[in-house]
Amino acid sequence: MEIKQNLALTQRLVMTPQLQQAIKLLQMSRMELAELVQEELLENPVLEDSRETAREEEISLTPPESTTIDKQVAEDDRAVTDPSQEKKDEIDWQEYLANHALQAPAPSIRRGPDEELPGVDQTLSRTEDLGDHVFWQVRMGGYVEDERKFAALVIGNLTDDGYLKMEGMAPEEIVPHLAKEAGLDAEDAEAVLQDMQLMEPLGVCSRSLVECLRVQAVHHGMDDLVLQVINNHLHNLEKRAYPAIARDLKVEVEEIYDIAQAIADLEPRPGRDYATEEPRYITPDVYVHKVGDEYYVVPNDDGMPKLKISGYYQRAMKNPKAKEYIQGKLRSAQWLIRSIDQRRKTIVKVTESIVEKQGEFFDKGIDYLKPMILRDIAEAVGMHESTISRVTSNKYVHTPRGIFELKFFFNSAIKRRNQGDIASESVKQTIRKMIAEENPKAPYSDQKIVELLSERDIKIARRTVAKYREMLGILSSSKRKKYF
Repeated sequence: MEIKQNLALTQRLVMTPQLQQAIKLLQMSRMELAELVQEELLENPVLEDSRETAREEEISLTPPESTTIDKQVAEDDRAVTDPSQEKKDEIDWQEYLANHALQAPAPSIRRGPDEELPGVDQTLSRTEDLGDHVFWQVRMGGYVEDERKFAALVIGNLTDDGYLKMEGMAPEEIVPHLAKEAGLDAEDAEAVLQDMQLMEPLGVCSRSLVECLRVQAVHHGMDDLVLQVINNHLHNLEKRAYPAIARDLKVEVEEIYDIAQAIADLEPRPGRDYATEEPRYITPDVYVHKVGDEYYVVPNDDGMPKLKISGYYQRAMKNPKAKEYIQGKLRSAQWLIRSIDQRRKTIVKVTESIVEKQGEFFDKGIDYLKPMILRDIAEAVGMHESTISRVTSNKYVHTPRGIFELKFFFNSAIKRRNQGDIASESVKQTIRKMIAEENPKAPYSDQKIVELLSERDIKIARRTVAKYREMLGILSSSKRKKYF
């Protein structure tokens, strides 16, 4: 073996930290970018928000000018030294107090000498959740300490729908497990749980759908036939297999229809009214405005800090001790400002290209949405497809037709025989309209929808219709059918 030195010329792509930061900024949502900018403002002393500095300068100009202050001081001096001026401004305090006594006293907002008003945080209201509502009823129920502890454990394991479930544990194992933890006998715990299931909302703390519906049926005094259907035929009810239920129970199908209607009136999700879903707030990154017949894309800069380099640190560069530190921070700040500006311009450029290609959608609606892929926009704006993908992820545009994610406008093409291709999203909306207008007692099957689409010159397979229907959250025809 021997050691040799070879000189070779190679090419490779090296991503600098600045380039990595630019790519990271590009795929961030607006909220993530705002958080990043705030962190940089705290960490990098060279950066400052130009809007804040402008506001501070405006506030500093609000006091009276020096000439006005000098004039006021001179007048005060004259009032003190000039006897005639003092006499002129003298107040008759006896008359003032006499008139003041005749006026009704102002109502006091304090109820006592030492009583303080509640803080703002104590005046904010919030909706009562399911656990609070059930535990309030438990406290009013007169349970002993062990029973209250068991009830608290039950409430702590309720789902948003109001069911008692524990991960990795069968329904019949839950009560003995919680009873042992609370130091309560298993039979007593089961009795407490049955009491809780009769609390408001009725059926809460049930371990299964069957138990939930059975509790409600018994409470409302429904007959044994209804209970038999709940206990043994919920799967047939789901499939609308009413003849099968009738044959098993040896009754007429019409009677099963009545039972199904009665069960449909029960609540399968007792905690529905107490579910507190966090709202999702969307702030658009760009606006599309229509002026005359033209559409204009405007970036949304509201609420976004406007960064600039602090003039103080630019002057501090003259200090040789701090120069190296400040230079590093300056480079970081300049690159961040440049990256944010480039991100803003890129989003606007891509949105303008989308608006240009989807003009008919903005003019006429969803039926005129054209098929479009990332390559179409990438070629139009001279960027790579991966860049377009990052730009359109988690970015929203406010248009005259609503707020859309930029990815909404990218759809695969569905071929048509006599017309141009149509976007898959338009086909989905067509299927939604068809099903909304169908006869509920004779809903369209997937094959029937294929035939109706074919009449509109849209040719797709039955499995594609089924896939689109599932994406829209629409049940199959057998589950959509209404018998009464």
